[in-house]
Amino acid sequence: MFGDDDYPAYTMGRAAEIVGASQDFLRRLDEEKLITPFRSAGGHRRYSRHQLRLAARAREMVDQGTALEAACRIISLEDQLEAALEENRKLQRDRSSETA
Repeated sequence: MFGDDDYPAYTMGRAAEIVGASQDFLRRLDEEKLITPFRSAGGHRRYSRHQLRLAARAREMVDQGTALEAACRIISLEDQLEAALEENRKLQRDRSSETA
């Protein structure tokens, strides 16, 4: 579970500390649909390492003057592109192993 980038291991307070942002900033990322944290049975937000990387990227872009909404859209598109490229690499590996 600790090797899983998608495991929601971090509380909101710890996530904000790691990212170097406020808890309000993390809430705003949720409102902008960049990251949707897991909710514990008690309703507390929990974040994965993957989500923390996205949040850190958003904080960097906002710190450089990019509007939050624009930063979230850019990061979302970058994340989607990376996922598609990874899926493409996986399909190519599968095809290569079938022909070998």
